[in-house]
This record gives sequence, C-alpha cells and structure tokens, in this order.
Amino acid sequence: MSEIIDIKSKIKNINAVIGCKIGCRYCYAKAVAKRFHLTDDFSKPVADLHKLERIKKPGIYFLTGMSDPYIWEKEWLDKSFDLLKQNPRTVGIYLTKAPNKMNLDNVPDNAWMGVTVTCKNDLWRIKSLKENIKCKNYHITFEPLFEDLGDIDLSGIRWIVIGTETGNCKGKIDTKKQWVNDLVKVARRYGCKIFYKEELARKIMIGETIIQELTCEMEDALK
Repeated sequence: MSEIIDIKSKIKNINAVIGCKIGCRYCYAKAVAKRFHLTDDFSKPVADLHKLERIKKPGIYFLTGMSDPYIWEKEWLDKSFDLLKQNPRTVGIYLTKAPNKMNLDNVPDNAWMGVTVTCKNDLWRIKSLKENIKCKNYHITFEPLFEDLGDIDLSGIRWIVIGTETGNCKGKIDTKKQWVNDLVKVARRYGCKIFYKEELARKIMIGETIIQELTCEMEDALK
C-alpha cells in the first residue's frame, strides 16, 4: 500500500461520554479532557447523549474514545444500541479494558465490541470479552503494543488494530517490528482483518508492507 491512511479519516469519534477511572499511564483521553477543560473530574464520566444522534448518518463511529463502556450507565449504552438498531448501515465501535465487569447479550449486529491488549498480562481480556459480551462482531486493539504476545488465541475475532505508543510521556515504549510481524502471522491464521495505526506505519514499520484493512461491513458503511 503506497498511501498510509489515518484511521480518523475512516472512523469518526463520537464522544458522547467523557471520563474514565482506570488510570492508564499512557491515557491520551485524560490529557485531552484536561487541556480543553471538558470535565472537572475525569474519573467521573459525564454524558451528552445528543451527540449520539450522529449515528443516524451511515459511517463508522468510535463511541468510547474518551471513556470506557464498563462505567457507562445503562441508559447511555441502551441509547447507543437503540440508535444502531435503527440505523443498520452504521458501524459502532466500542472498546473496553474491563470486559469482566460487563454483562451484555442484547448487542446490535452492527456494534463491534472489543478490548485493548497491550501485553501478555492483558490477554485474559480476550477470553473475558467473549464470555461476558455476546455479539456478532469482536475486535481487539493492540495499542500500545508493549511486547511480543506469542501464539495467542484469536478465534472469533474479526478485526484487529495495531499501534505504538504516541506522545512523549515518561516511560514511553516503542513497539518493535518483530512484535508486529509475529502478531500479523497469528492474525492471518485466524482470518482477521488488520489495520496499522498511522504512527506505527510511518515510524515503526518502515520498509515493511503496510496493512490497513477494514471489514466488508465497515467498507459498506462508508459508501
């Protein structure tokens, strides 16, 4: 692929909920919220559900870029699910670090539920995702990827995103090419679509084949 795609040109953020209490060292959302004074206390999520109305326009929307769905109130999640059901051409993407604290079985077919995995200590989240959230479409975001994950089980996973740590926070870890290449080999074996984030493609995978794939449902949503 000659042109590197910024994922934000394909997937738009809808930040209807702002706030998270997990406290990741590399959290960009907290930094953005502080910089633009979006909330007084980032550990206490606040919602503006009117923003979810954008779901009515076909497209791919990342709905948890400034929060984690495990701390969403039921009303907030139900509202987003209802709008997705009413607009089947739209794709809604959700991402959590705490699938063990969720229990969902009424997920719309066009909602993509996923977890963040950065290292081997996070791998439990993949199994927990499939056990606690029953849905048609699962994905994983390996961002930031902090180590080689080995031969992991990606059964049932349809799409993965791989990225390196951005910014210049203390303790920053740059993803290694070999970690990415090993993960790609595993993902291919399970038939996953793969998307490299822009910074990974430009700064880490220099001289390598750049993979930036969407699923057929995602491509249809962009038409």
